[in-house]
Amino acid sequence: MVPTHAADGLDIAYEQHGNGQPLVLLHGGMAPREHWTPVIPHFEEYAAIVPQRPGFGTCLDTPAETSADEVLEREARYVRALVDAVDGTPILFGHSYGALTAIEAATDAAVEAVVAYEPAVLPEDFRKEADLAARMDALIDAGDRQEAVKRYVEQVLHPEGIDDLDAWLMEWPVWPDCVELAEEVVRMNRAVEQYRLPNRLDVDAPVLVLSGTSGPDFLRESARAVHDALPRSRFVEFDGVSHNGPSEAPALVSAEVDAFRSS
Repeated sequence: MVPTHAADGLDIAYEQHGNGQPLVLLHGGMAPREHWTPVIPHFEEYAAIVPQRPGFGTCLDTPAETSADEVLEREARYVRALVDAVDGTPILFGHSYGALTAIEAATDAAVEAVVAYEPAVLPEDFRKEADLAARMDALIDAGDRQEAVKRYVEQVLHPEGIDDLDAWLMEWPVWPDCVELAEEVVRMNRAVEQYRLPNRLDVDAPVLVLSGTSGPDFLRESARAVHDALPRSRFVEFDGVSHNGPSEAPALVSAEVDAFRSS
C-alpha cells in the first residue's frame, strides 16, 4: 500500500500497479480490493490505483448517526482527495456503489473520464419499496449480524436467487470477516435507498456507462437512466454478462474502455 496524506486532512492509502496515466478503481458493495485482480492485467498501459473504500477495511471512524447523504459525500470527498494525490489526471472506474461514488466525485474533481459499471442507483418505483437497510438494522439490533449480512448478499449480490447460500458464503473470500462491516453496509444501503437521481448530473468529463444483460433488471434500468442524465455519456450493454462484469468479463470491459477513450 502507498500511504499519503491529502491536503484536506484525509489520510488515504492505495495499491498501485504499473505506471502511466492513473486509473482509479473503486470497488462496490462489500467487495474487497481483490475484486479488481482479474481486471488489472487488461490495463497494462495505466497506473492502476486501487484504494479501499472509506469504512471498508480502513481506520476511518464513522459515527453511527452519520446520515445517508453524509456517507455518500464522505466517500466522494475521499475520491477527490485521491484524485489530488495521484500523479496525473486520472480516469475513475467504479463498480456498483463505487460507480455512484465516481460520478458524484467527478462533479467536483479534475478527471479525464469516468467509467461506471451499473451504478448503485435505484429506479424511483423500486426505491420507494426498498427496505434492506431497515431489515438489516433490525437483525443487528436482535444480535444477528451474520444474518443481516446474508440478507445483503441475497438481495444485492444474488437477486436472481442462489440454491445454497451457505455453501456460496463458505467460498466467498471475505466471509465471515465482512460481518464486522454490517453497520457500514447498512449505512451504504440507506444512502442508496435515499439517493434520488437528478434530471441532470453535473459532470463535465465524458462518462462510459456499462451494464450487462444477466444482471438485475433494476440496475440495467438505472444504468440507462444515469446515461440519460449525463451531458457527455456513452452507454454499452454486454450480452450475457452479470452485475460483476468487470471481474467476470475483463477483456470485454477493457476493450470498450479503450474504444471509448480513442473515440
